[in-house]
Amino acid sequence: MKKQFFKILAKINKAILPSFTKQRLDLSKATKLQMVIFGWRLYVTKRALD
Repeated sequence: MKKQFFKILAKINKAILPSFTKQRLDLSKATKLQMVIFGWRLYVTKRALD
């Protein structure tokens, strides 16, 4: 159930949140908001794949 929840959440994130890797964002120059979004997407993706 938990894994299914994160898979659905990952699809929602993909549709709504921007992809910084496709934009070739330099993480050393990213703002705090961009870092939070990047970290959130990474967390959800990791949980969905476990």
